[in-house]
Amino acid sequence: MFILCILVCFLASTVGAVCGIGGGIIIKPVLEAFQIMEIPALQFLSGCAVWSMSAYSVIKSRVSNETQAEPGSRTMLALGAAMGGAAGRKLFAIALQTSENSGQVGRIQAGGLLAVTVGTLLYAFCKEKVRTFHIVNSGACVLIGGILGMLSAFLGIGGGPVNLVVLFFFFSMSTKAAVESSLYIIFFSQSISLFLTVLAGVGSVDFLTLILMCSGGIAGGICGRSLNKKMSDETVDRLFIALMVILIGVCVYNLRD
Repeated sequence: MFILCILVCFLASTVGAVCGIGGGIIIKPVLEAFQIMEIPALQFLSGCAVWSMSAYSVIKSRVSNETQAEPGSRTMLALGAAMGGAAGRKLFAIALQTSENSGQVGRIQAGGLLAVTVGTLLYAFCKEKVRTFHIVNSGACVLIGGILGMLSAFLGIGGGPVNLVVLFFFFSMSTKAAVESSLYIIFFSQSISLFLTVLAGVGSVDFLTLILMCSGGIAGGICGRSLNKKMSDETVDRLFIALMVILIGVCVYNLRD
């Protein structure tokens, strides 16, 4: 189990750092398919791995002063995402309390993730034909960030492809600027979500698994950041589309009875 966890976290975080999707959208559904732990524990551990990867990426960008994103909009989006993350975590807790078992919640999440992934894939194919906007209003940025954070926290995906679609559509960002901003948003939303989870009680979580998954997340962040610098926007876009196709298959598998 340990080898599987660290391998999945490393590969998912590498791709997540390249594409700006965080990695949780891969880690959670893939490990869920192997049924190696309960959904609440898996969601927490996946969140920790994603937080580790995004923390490295954000700190590295700040230290090296390498940024392609607009600081103002990015900060307001992150603020909204942090608040939305708290709301999404609350929705997840309510779903657990009102469902017969965690497996039922997992299927709800898989269905939601499937819808998001299919929508994202369709947008990726059509984005050149879609008119985009360039929002600068702080209130609108906070609202958009809040919706992203709530959706990500509830689905347990850290950020996922919906971040990129929103950044493309509402802010007319280039692929690499959207990747950087997405990781920034993920870092803040995951920070609040994990903090509230720890306060409420994590439950049964293996400490060694936690360390290994976080280590895999950081290693993937280092590798993914390096690869992203060497790739063109077009290559990143193609990798993103291929990943969405694979994830749709994983989500369909997780929806089985």
